[in-house]
Amino acid sequence: MEIKRILFPTDFSEGSAHAIPFVADLTKHYGAKLFVVHVIYDVAKATGWYVPHISMDEMYKDIEANARKELEKCCLEELRGYKDIEHKILKGVPHEEIVRFSEENSIDMIVMGSHSRKGLDRVVFGSTAERVVRHCHCPVLTVGLPGLKEKRK
Repeated sequence: MEIKRILFPTDFSEGSAHAIPFVADLTKHYGAKLFVVHVIYDVAKATGWYVPHISMDEMYKDIEANARKELEKCCLEELRGYKDIEHKILKGVPHEEIVRFSEENSIDMIVMGSHSRKGLDRVVFGSTAERVVRHCHCPVLTVGLPGLKEKRK
């Protein structure tokens, strides 16, 4: 098996942070190019609602500026000195953009955190990781938060 291109989609959550050591180990082990991607959720696209563009454009500019700062810090310590990393900010529905990016960039493996939401939270927010696994054509490693089994008992 050859893994030359790894995608790490992050929402900067605790789940994503927990996946970073796996991303770093796999990237270094395979000598792969790493793509660290954050998707800004496009509310208008996801819901079909009309939202005045002037206020939304300003809001998205602020979100993108903050996301860019977070991306620059993401994986910094774990991948210190590793040069083959590319950061991207996308806008849209997260699972759709992750799948599209993986196909357009010939990604060999995706490593992502999972929130393991349940109940109403899951109904409202859905599971990005689950949808990526279902629709992606490459292997997807999902990393859950430690201690979830104990919490569910």
